[in-house]
Amino acid sequence: MLIHFGPDHLKPEWEGSVVCIGTFDGVHLGHQTLIKKTIELAHQKKLPSVILTFDRHPAEILAPDRAPLSINTLDQNLDLIKSLGASATVVLQFNKKLANCPAEQFYQTILKNHLKAESIVIGHDFAFGHNRQGTPDWLKPRIETHILEPVEINSLRVSSSQIRRAITEGKCEEASQLLGRPFQIKAPVIAGQQLGQTLGYPTANVARSSQLCSLPHGIYACQATTPFGTFIAATSIGIRPTVQGKHPTIEAFLLDYPGNSLYGHLISLNFHHRLRDELKFNSLDELKAQMAVDIQQTRQLITGATSNK
Repeated sequence: MLIHFGPDHLKPEWEGSVVCIGTFDGVHLGHQTLIKKTIELAHQKKLPSVILTFDRHPAEILAPDRAPLSINTLDQNLDLIKSLGASATVVLQFNKKLANCPAEQFYQTILKNHLKAESIVIGHDFAFGHNRQGTPDWLKPRIETHILEPVEINSLRVSSSQIRRAITEGKCEEASQLLGRPFQIKAPVIAGQQLGQTLGYPTANVARSSQLCSLPHGIYACQATTPFGTFIAATSIGIRPTVQGKHPTIEAFLLDYPGNSLYGHLISLNFHHRLRDELKFNSLDELKAQMAVDIQQTRQLITGATSNK
């Protein structure tokens, strides 16, 4: 169940709950640990598990000049939270009024009165309320509080900031390790300049918001999930310097695709490997020859990854 509300619009039917609070951008392995702990506690107490999150990163209001780009869209994050099995996800609109809300008011009004929280699950560094007054130590005398330590993978602390760094550096494998799945772009297919069609490699042009974290320009081995099935995809991110492109694009060539029109459909691209930098070629024939190499390498990498599972 998803509830999207301002602080005054929730009237739950439950009499008590276990609540987990966080921004959950990317729903990485650390977030998953928090949510699973919440669900486990809720089952033990025979209460609903409630995930409380926000419609944007708080920094977009508190420090817009320093706000990070998002790993996922809100819809992606909500789908991932839902897949973990929480009873309900509540999305608060984060605005200046909420940013200035004192911790005590947030606790009494939202956590106790609206969500009827009996237990809280948070990460060790989470805090809420004006000036981050609602720290773990502040919460503990007021309510049963479960504070989880950070998750580490291969000596790397799992965090949204670490994942953003891996994505912007093109480290697909590292991002996958920390997320617990490949980094994914989910977006609609739009019309392009049909250059791929001319070269014999028709591509799906994917529209992605500039407010979302992006991989560096280059060629990537992906899997694409479409309304017509899942396909291996050689994907280019960049400005297409060989044809004097000026604007960044994301173009995916779907191997063995049957040809159904994808315009207007949402597709998901899972990024497994970075093949190379974006290059400028002396001719379209050189570009076409390199594309054939990229596609063959993509097939080998994705087929190998799939067969090893």
